[in-house]
Amino acid sequence: MPYEQFQQQLLDWFDAHGRKDLPWQQNINPYRVWVSEIMLQQTQVVSVIDYFQRFVSRFPDIQSLATAELDEVLAHWSGLGYYARARNLHKTAQIIAANDGQFPQTVEELTALPGIGRSTAGAILSIACGQSQAILDGNVKRVLARFHAVHGWPGDTKVAAKLWQISINHTPQQRTAAYTQAIMDLGATLCTRSKPQCISCPVASNCQARQLGLVTQLPESKPRKDLPVKQLYFLLLQDKQQQILLERRPPTGIWGGLWSLPEFTAHQTLLEWCALQNWQISPPQTLANLRHSFSHYHLDYTPVIATLENPINNVMEGERVVWYKTSQIDSLGLPTPIKRLLQQHFTEVNDDEND
Repeated sequence: MPYEQFQQQLLDWFDAHGRKDLPWQQNINPYRVWVSEIMLQQTQVVSVIDYFQRFVSRFPDIQSLATAELDEVLAHWSGLGYYARARNLHKTAQIIAANDGQFPQTVEELTALPGIGRSTAGAILSIACGQSQAILDGNVKRVLARFHAVHGWPGDTKVAAKLWQISINHTPQQRTAAYTQAIMDLGATLCTRSKPQCISCPVASNCQARQLGLVTQLPESKPRKDLPVKQLYFLLLQDKQQQILLERRPPTGIWGGLWSLPEFTAHQTLLEWCALQNWQISPPQTLANLRHSFSHYHLDYTPVIATLENPINNVMEGERVVWYKTSQIDSLGLPTPIKRLLQQHFTEVNDDEND
């Protein structure tokens, strides 16, 4: 099938049926496209809409994001996951702001910035700048792998290289912004991972996976392997004023830069740490074990609740470990399972006080 025919069929479909009212499709500029593309990485559109609107309302441009405190940026990201994305947004905003505040205009310059890969760079330049640049996000990989019956896991280097070349070949010189949004939209709405709506697809008649009966088999999944399990104990320690002890996690790694509960590999280590602070705590209440799964391991964690009986020496280790009032919790960048645990705890405490 000639590439021009694929492009025209896709654009005709997008003109008639494509989504054009998503918040990042309004007032298009490189900044808004960049923020939306980063948020949409491994996150569904329906989950991103409210986050995007709140984020750009608070940080409407590069300068406002660059001058903000990382804590506030992380707080606006809290719940979206993959927090390195937020840290990289902040770093990149500061770099761009320091270099006249203008977005770079080439793939090479963009991909040199933290958190911007080749596909994100292509999306920014095609959608916001009208350049003919290819993209290859998850939706586009699925569309092209099916249309050309490309076997193998798209994360494999050789398979990815093949799909990139196909994407480049398909990308038109004109109406690139519309084409880019169209092919992403096709993958998000019709050529979905499960239950694809081939009957409504504008390019289905020439789709090789459909002709070969391989639509549900392509693209192939990542080879499965058993995920390791990590066991931790989280200390939910409160004082008589119902302040909660939180610690800032290291700037890199899982939940990097967020506030969390102190964590320990063993229950005894938790008790010894409290004793080391010369704290007298109420008999600890150990809750049921919970699980939070990451892409590369399962975290099994046990919440341990205790009350500080002798409120002394409450300033610890500089700014890394801090007591926070319950009213401040919602304004902090917290990992989703920690925020959920705290909200549940406060609800139960308030219910007990109202009984």
